[in-house]
Amino acid sequence: MITPVVKKYVPRAMKDSLARVIKQTQDRYWRARFGRLSSLVPPLQLMHDGGQSYKEFKQNGDEFLRLYLTLCGLQPHERMLDVGSGIGRKTWPLVDYLNERGSYDGLELVKSGVDWCTERYTSRYPNFKFHLIDVHNDVYNPGGTYKAAEYRFPFSDEQFDFVVLNSVFTHMVSAEVENYMNEITRVLRKGGRCLISFFLLNEESLGLIERGKSFIPLRHKLGPARTMRQAQPEWAIGYDEDYVIELFRQRGLETRRPISYGWWCGRDNYLSCQDQILAFKT
Repeated sequence: MITPVVKKYVPRAMKDSLARVIKQTQDRYWRARFGRLSSLVPPLQLMHDGGQSYKEFKQNGDEFLRLYLTLCGLQPHERMLDVGSGIGRKTWPLVDYLNERGSYDGLELVKSGVDWCTERYTSRYPNFKFHLIDVHNDVYNPGGTYKAAEYRFPFSDEQFDFVVLNSVFTHMVSAEVENYMNEITRVLRKGGRCLISFFLLNEESLGLIERGKSFIPLRHKLGPARTMRQAQPEWAIGYDEDYVIELFRQRGLETRRPISYGWWCGRDNYLSCQDQILAFKT
């Protein structure tokens, strides 16, 4: 970090050079924190699914492994499906947790993420597989062939113990969300569970949005949702909480614990960035 004194008295060219050295030092420090798993850390320019820093990549992976274990009870032998697996941001910690009986399948619509993860993971960990789904999305895959509202996951019925979607439904319109909810239910075994994140619209979050406190200003109404950009709604979408709970109920997905709310809207008490719903297939 460059101090105010440096900013004031050091020439601009020298400040820029110093800033580059500091960033390079920080990058080396955070890459070293991955230890023997450093080969599973992508170059910054491939981090399309979140903050482009090694620090955020490390912290995000650690955070979600903790959620999978403490909130969701993930067991080493279970079969896991990650819809929106990205560039492996939440995948790398699992190679030391899932055993030879367990498995991980990632679905992703950005080809560079699938290609990189397949090369780095699957050759060393054959129970980790990544699948490209050519689904249209205005933000992440505008040239996609298939409609998300009609897409069928490439897996048989009741194949997985645990399905996770993080920051997926925050970029999908309601018809697409409803279809994916059907597919989640189909591929989950009875008694299996899913962890899905949302921007949930309720009295608290709507109040914070109206007061300008939200980091994601969802102001434009779109059916049961609100979006940040009216011309490009998939940039960020939040859904009415009652609508979401009814989606789970209609599909026999039972929420057995309170929703874990996130800080996205500016609230003071939170678990993660987005609101997390854990549900079990009855």
